[in-house]
Amino acid sequence: MHKGSCLCRVVKFEVSSSLEATDACHCKQCRKWTGHFLASVEVPRDSLLINGSEYISWHHSSEKVRRGFCSKCGSSLFFDPVDTTKHNWIGIALGAFDTPTKTTLGQHIFVAEKGDYYEINDGLPQNEH
Repeated sequence: MHKGSCLCRVVKFEVSSSLEATDACHCKQCRKWTGHFLASVEVPRDSLLINGSEYISWHHSSEKVRRGFCSKCGSSLFFDPVDTTKHNWIGIALGAFDTPTKTTLGQHIFVAEKGDYYEINDGLPQNEH
């Protein structure tokens, strides 16, 4: 069981599945949303239990995705594809986990949009989009 929360702890979550497909997204929207880039993991929707969901505000950053954050403290928490038939997963910010994730980053995505103030040289795969 993996547990996490927002900064002020009014939103808490548990993930019953293993954490596998991790990535670091460097797209402009993720950089604006987090202040740098979003390191996240995709988990099956049915493995996620959220307590305090009434404190989650959702921003539809495009017609394809919405982003969930705590309405009290502003913590970036969830990346949720709108098409739940095509995508049976939800992304969770790795920094929101309270317990060890026992995983590592697997790849960098949207590196064509990365900020100009840093380099990516950790040897992981880099995808332009």
